[in-house]
Amino acid sequence: MKRSWGVRISRFFKVFFLKFIRIDDSPQRIALGFGLGVFSGILPGTGPIAALILAALFRVNRAAALLGSLLTNTWFSIVTIVLSIKLGSVIMGSNWEDVYAQWQFFLRQFQWRNFLEASFLQIAVPVAAGYFLIAFLCAAVSYLLMLTALVMRKRYEDKNRTGVSR
Repeated sequence: MKRSWGVRISRFFKVFFLKFIRIDDSPQRIALGFGLGVFSGILPGTGPIAALILAALFRVNRAAALLGSLLTNTWFSIVTIVLSIKLGSVIMGSNWEDVYAQWQFFLRQFQWRNFLEASFLQIAVPVAAGYFLIAFLCAAVSYLLMLTALVMRKRYEDKNRTGVSR
């Protein structure tokens, strides 16, 4: 009996998730690795390599960091560009509509020689500040959610193994 693509994909993600939460590491190290991966995945220009470097520097779970980065890499940055510009403009005290218009113009008229000009830096700094804030908040939420899920799973397994609840 051949399974449909939907069933195959669903099964793949279910097996992947079960293997992921059964990583032999502390819940804190796994959750922190995942949070660092989410952080590096959201920031444009960074991604899986940055996640692995951060995981090595902080001595947290590299597989979790890689997964967090892959789940958020690129597509999330594209989705949050306007929010990043708005938040960064508020942080930097700029008008977000002006920054957004300049950002669009820069992308349409992109030339490498304009990359380090002062006008580009007036655009890039608010955008980077916005992305950094979004990445930090998403990483913190991801860490807390992953830590909660892993601790609950560990308690559930301990309870079923010993037959006693904590």
